[in-house]
Amino acid sequence: MKVRIDRDCCEGHGRCHALAPELFDLDEFGNAMAVADGIVPPGMEGTARLAAANCPEYAVRIVENAG
Repeated sequence: MKVRIDRDCCEGHGRCHALAPELFDLDEFGNAMAVADGIVPPGMEGTARLAAANCPEYAVRIVENAG
């Protein structure tokens, strides 16, 4: 599984980073970016989905079969 950020949608609310700092970082403008090439470590899939569900702009995208 991987996470992606739609940079055109992200408005810098930072909820993804607050919920999953292991998966998301913020750039100098406060917009999200995926860390570690977006790869979600085993056991963090639920956290990634929670971050996606809490993004008010739907900017966090889950890629299920990233291999």
